[in-house]
Amino acid sequence: MAADGNGAAAAGGDTRAAFAQIYKTLKEELLTDPAFEFTEESHQWIDSMVDYNVLGGKCNRGLSVVDSYKLLKGADTLDKEELFLACTLGWCIEWLQAFFLVLDDIMDDSHTRRGQPCWFRVPQVGFIAVNDGIILRNHISRILRRHFKGKPYYADLLDLFNEVEFKTASGQLLDLITTHEGEKDLTKYNITVHGRIVQYKTAYYSFYLPVACALLLSGKNLDKYGDVENILVEMGTYFQVQDDYLDCYGDPEFIGKIGTDIEDYKCSWLVVQALERADESQKRILFENYGKKDPACVAKVKNLYKELNLEAVFQEYENESYKKLIADIKVQPNIAVQNVLKSFLHKIYKRQK
Repeated sequence: MAADGNGAAAAGGDTRAAFAQIYKTLKEELLTDPAFEFTEESHQWIDSMVDYNVLGGKCNRGLSVVDSYKLLKGADTLDKEELFLACTLGWCIEWLQAFFLVLDDIMDDSHTRRGQPCWFRVPQVGFIAVNDGIILRNHISRILRRHFKGKPYYADLLDLFNEVEFKTASGQLLDLITTHEGEKDLTKYNITVHGRIVQYKTAYYSFYLPVACALLLSGKNLDKYGDVENILVEMGTYFQVQDDYLDCYGDPEFIGKIGTDIEDYKCSWLVVQALERADESQKRILFENYGKKDPACVAKVKNLYKELNLEAVFQEYENESYKKLIADIKVQPNIAVQNVLKSFLHKIYKRQK
């Protein structure tokens, strides 16, 4: 029934259009879930809450499931059933992202997300957003059960989402408590600490999860793809370093959010690089101004970054990371897997948002 309901979108051959159409189907199923007796108010709340938080992003993670699945199959097009299942898993990742972001914004006391106020800052929402985050996470289990129960890889899918969620939440914990320690002593921040936070907080769910979903759809055993996992986690680290860079140097109008890493005392790649390169007087500027909400303090930190030429340091890091990742990808024995990894890398290399 699921695939037939989306035949028109699939027949169009436009993956993005099919992806958008399947979102509507999945949301409608959740709004008519027989496990909960909706009131009119709760129905409207979930409807608008899901739209507000799940939509609005670039959907790169979700669409990557479809793209990766096509590359693994060596096919330009998928049949209706294949397209529906790949898009559905893609949306599960977008739901997971929404769950993380709703709660992350509360923890970071953020103001904007994707060019609009964070969900908890919307009037009448406030800390109801905590429960909304929990509901978004539970939606994933409902979607997986409805469309994948009975598939030979169903248990592996559940295990994959649980494992990635655990790693990501643990990475968030590392980020939060490291920031707490950093507020007392900025020298606690170093490249090893930063790498560990990034690996767990971002890399697994943003890079490994979409490819792992596509591998499972293709009937593959994830235990045999440890090297692929390692490359994708490394790619995710590179992606987060780009994010740290864009937080400071990106145009808020263009990237959809106002960077607050300096004010929030974040263990950012930039501050780690600054600490490694600064002399004693420059370190003093960092210690006195990093983590302060005052725009004048933020400006002093940014001036120091300029003085230390961190833009050039980043360009060199980006080029070296790219070369290493390409070398690691080329030694993968499976050409289709190589194509998937190259596709991921080329989507993010030298990105501006």
